Amino acid sequence: MTYYLKKFWKQNLVVLLIQIVMYGLISWQSLVQIQMFQAIFDWNTHRFLMIVALNTGIWLTASVLEILCEKSASHAILVMNNQVRRDMAATLLHKTHQDYHAQESGEYLSWLTTGVERIEDSAWNSFVCLTAYVTRVITSLVALATLHWSLLLASVAVGLILLALPQLFQKRMERLGEVCAQEQAAATGKLKELLGGFDVLCFFGRKDRFLRGIEQASDQIEEPKYRQAYIQRAVSAGVIGNVQTLLTAGTTVLVAILSLKGIIIQAALTGTGNLCSYVSSGIKEIAALRLGLASSKAYFDRITVHDDGVNCQSKTGIDPVQNTIAVENLSFKYGEKPILQNLSFQFQKGGKFALTGPSGCGKSTLLKLLLGWLPDYGGAIRFDGKDAKDFTPEQLQQQMSYIEQNVFLFNSTIRDNITLGETFTDEQMEKALRDSALAGDLASMPDGLDTIVGEEGGNLSGGQKQRVAIARALIHDRSILLVDEGTSALDQKNADIVEKSLLANPDLTLILVSHHLTPERKGQFTQVYDLQPVAPHLQSA
Repeated sequence: MTYYLKKFWKQNLVVLLIQIVMYGLISWQSLVQIQMFQAIFDWNTHRFLMIVALNTGIWLTASVLEILCEKSASHAILVMNNQVRRDMAATLLHKTHQDYHAQESGEYLSWLTTGVERIEDSAWNSFVCLTAYVTRVITSLVALATLHWSLLLASVAVGLILLALPQLFQKRMERLGEVCAQEQAAATGKLKELLGGFDVLCFFGRKDRFLRGIEQASDQIEEPKYRQAYIQRAVSAGVIGNVQTLLTAGTTVLVAILSLKGIIIQAALTGTGNLCSYVSSGIKEIAALRLGLASSKAYFDRITVHDDGVNCQSKTGIDPVQNTIAVENLSFKYGEKPILQNLSFQFQKGGKFALTGPSGCGKSTLLKLLLGWLPDYGGAIRFDGKDAKDFTPEQLQQQMSYIEQNVFLFNSTIRDNITLGETFTDEQMEKALRDSALAGDLASMPDGLDTIVGEEGGNLSGGQKQRVAIARALIHDRSILLVDEGTSALDQKNADIVEKSLLANPDLTLILVSHHLTPERKGQFTQVYDLQPVAPHLQSA
């Protein structure tokens, strides 16, 4: 949190300078008002009119400065919101595959939306107001000092008392902020789930469940905000406000005594009250804003600042496999449930391998282990004799492509989903389209490669989505291709075209997961490994 407030301070320097000038003018304007009323008491019309003109000029200048201040502060907030979202994204990129998928995407969505909004409200806006009130208090204290030193001391004493009060409530506000962040993230996940299941609920006549779920999630979002807001306001308006009222009354009595004794001019009664009010009310607001800053801490705690920046590509690559990927006595479990037990396989470079077996026997898990996504396993995985644990997942993935069962497509063009923004030659694109059996589909699409696929590929059929994913894997020209039921949504004709193309590529090491392979297709693979579920007596061991 401190790191970001320092960055915002730097972004906000222009705002601070404007605030110093603006509130300096406003404090000076209170002194000018004192002189204006003194001119009335002295029946000095000319001096009165001159001071009125000066007072008007001060107000107009302060108004212009306030507009500039708002514009500069809004820009600083824009910059910092973008910085926070980028750092949140960098935090996600530094997570392992396992850690990333330990939470629902709805929670990450909450980070990037509700979380940033709460940071803006509780941190940036509070910080802008905080610097404004600090500046206003300081300039008012300077103005009071020009009238009499006792007014300065009294105002400082009031300020110290008001500043000490929030310490009594800071820890509670931090806890409330943490609870608010957690409950809102959970509610966002529920909203995402309800929207995703909209068609199912409507089809089965459960619209009441949709409405009730939205209402419950909405309440879960608003309730913690309400608790946090009313406690903060109760502390600010109740405890701090009452103390401020008593202390201000004491300061007013002091001003009256000084005026009656002739220590300060009688007209000071008109402007000194404003200055004292600026100090006491300003410090009250500073105290309340500190509570707001405390409540934003939970949102900043989600971000891990990485000084080395984010580089999606590993700095040092791994040498391409020249001989063999070896799986030696490999064991893996999810929690306490064993999935793989003492497996040993070898995948030679350029070979074509199939993993078969019933659901739950660990076929997909084995692919994720090869990709480095699941690091906590027993035994060893070796690339040309080098232990996979000596490399990062990014290094391993530099020579592997992966086609999973549930294909994800961005809501952009087919071309962009294949290239992911990289540049490829027409020949490379044509080969990828041909080998993925996607060329025939494009011929019937009016926009061809520039066809928009829709959200999560909703404008394409399941088979077309898989063909796009296969083209994406092929065009990036990785030497090892892992396919997890990657042709399951294709009809037999297109599945034959794709598999024939993959099996005929001599430079490609293919590891393909399938529930069922015909005897004819099995014969086309270098090796078929049949996985079986871990035996019950081993599961309970």
